[in-house]
Amino acid sequence: MKKIGYFIIFLISGASLFLLGFDYKKQQSPIELYQVYLDGEILGVIKNKEKLEEYIDVQGEALKEKFNVDKIYGPSTLEIKKIITYNNRVNTVEEIYDKINELKAFTVKGYQFNIKNEFSEKTIYVIDDKIFEEAVEDTISTFVGEDSYRLYKTDNQLKIETVGSIIENIYLEDEITYKETNIPVNEKIYLDKAELAQFLLYGENVEMFKYTVQEGDTIEMVAFNNKISVEEFLIANPEFTSRSNLLFPGQEVTIGVPDPQIRVVVEEHIVREVETEFKTEIRYDETRFVGDNEIIAKGEKGLSRVTQKTKTVNGQIVFVDHISSEELKPAINQVIVKGNKNLPHIGTPDAWTWPTGSGYVITTFYGYRINPFTNEREFHQAIDIAIGYGAEIYASNNGVVEKISYEEGGYGNYVIINHNNGYYTVYAHLSKATVTVGQVVRSGQLIGYMGSTGASTGPHLHFEVWVGKPHAGGYKIRPSEVLSY
Repeated sequence: MKKIGYFIIFLISGASLFLLGFDYKKQQSPIELYQVYLDGEILGVIKNKEKLEEYIDVQGEALKEKFNVDKIYGPSTLEIKKIITYNNRVNTVEEIYDKINELKAFTVKGYQFNIKNEFSEKTIYVIDDKIFEEAVEDTISTFVGEDSYRLYKTDNQLKIETVGSIIENIYLEDEITYKETNIPVNEKIYLDKAELAQFLLYGENVEMFKYTVQEGDTIEMVAFNNKISVEEFLIANPEFTSRSNLLFPGQEVTIGVPDPQIRVVVEEHIVREVETEFKTEIRYDETRFVGDNEIIAKGEKGLSRVTQKTKTVNGQIVFVDHISSEELKPAINQVIVKGNKNLPHIGTPDAWTWPTGSGYVITTFYGYRINPFTNEREFHQAIDIAIGYGAEIYASNNGVVEKISYEEGGYGNYVIINHNNGYYTVYAHLSKATVTVGQVVRSGQLIGYMGSTGASTGPHLHFEVWVGKPHAGGYKIRPSEVLSY
């Protein structure tokens, strides 16, 4: 009986040792698994890394079709790390996929372009880098003109024989960097150049509509009434090439407000023939009554050949450099004899004269524009006239110099003339003035020299016409109401 008891005890003890030995061996055999992290947080553990990647790809068939790609990837912050563990508890790939899908977007391979300039910094995603390159080309072509850009790129521009222009350089005034990367599918990803080109030209808020031309409409009038510049009108309507193109009633034109995302710079060499305005010489005759006027010599316009270099940014002239001017035909001054009841310090309707010499370029007209310093839309209540640094500036009518001052970040050096008939004129960005406060000036008299002081991108005259005292109850009017241009 005792022997049997010992035998049973032995069997039980042996079985216990066997079981303990088995468990011990099992715990001493580590296994290879994969720990899944998203944004540094653990999501779970899986047996096979490739199985999860394959499952993500298979579940992304709709995304593959949308983006026309062969593979869908996990989020860029998804990490899968190999671990060695004794714990054999794992998640299914389906469980991990669902967790990822709830937290973050999956990705596709593409390109990230970063565009940086002094006004902004933006990121653009494209599925193919060629889409970006072609969209930029189309945007440049819009600002330069398709034919002109093609001739520039193929080095087939016509040589200047007498008059004409040659594009010397085209470049982007932006810092552009790019890299191939995984792009989240919930980001805006451009798939074709046309859509991206529209964004590069108009930005995110594309508000375009059709306008039906009315009787008497001009391009300048339509642009002004819709608060855009003539240059912006021409960009939206490439079939028109100049502000002087005619519109006809019933014609449909496109109204859109460009918001360029890149800065296209064009440097051009221009030779052109320009008419030289004749000056009007007024002789006062004290024996004649006021209003008894006589033209004793008719004026004739002259002709000059002017050579200039210009710089435009997104279609807007920002700099003009006067190279030379050749007089082909001299202007003949007009001489008027007037009764002397109106003293020369009083401006008269027939005494208005252009405030610069010949060969000028109106770089900015009266109307809406993009401010070159703030990149914001503004109403420019003046005209900007460029010839070159040091060009002579003339009084636009008889009057008295009321103010000479300097304004940092604005007018720079400027002169205000009171014409004593309700009108005032302002001459800004001068390099220096040649008159003094209180001085009586005649129409066409030298009052200063063209400069680039104050808020200026290059030498030019900022010319304003006021009814009433400037900045003291008066208001600006379009200079063309008193001057022809």
